[in-house]
Amino acid sequence: MDLSKFSKETLLLTAIRSEMDSKETYHNTADRVKNALLKEKLSFLSSEEEKHREIVEAIYSTEFPGKKLEVPEKSPVPLPELKITDEMMPITEIFSMAMDAEKAAHDFYMEISKLYENNPALKKTIEYIATMEIGHYKLLEIEKGNMERFEDFDVYSSMLHVGA
Repeated sequence: MDLSKFSKETLLLTAIRSEMDSKETYHNTADRVKNALLKEKLSFLSSEEEKHREIVEAIYSTEFPGKKLEVPEKSPVPLPELKITDEMMPITEIFSMAMDAEKAAHDFYMEISKLYENNPALKKTIEYIATMEIGHYKLLEIEKGNMERFEDFDVYSSMLHVGA
């Protein structure tokens, strides 16, 4: 992923926008599912994206002290979008898009981290976010696989809805 044509500020604002969009999508998807365990995992991912946003905003404040944070409505950097286009969109399709977005986010953050070679603390913080994105990818991959293998299981197991 070549980010050389983008400024550091644009990249950080893009990261914030991406985290906001991901948080919203995971939250909305959690509202759609009936399986209490899956709902909990999606809510967890939503809260993780919120934490990432806060971290990136703190980095932005460090890099651009006193500058007003103006997050773009749309990402200026081409990244896979995580948008639900139809209420009837299958959850597995949403998970596939989310997996693509998490992988791209990992690569994106790893590229941004290279801009911080002179600041090891910020570099490690950004690399940490990148590894968290891969963790999200793995969680989604496992859950998507479970959905594909056991798509009719919740019909027979009422315990999957405990807590819903």
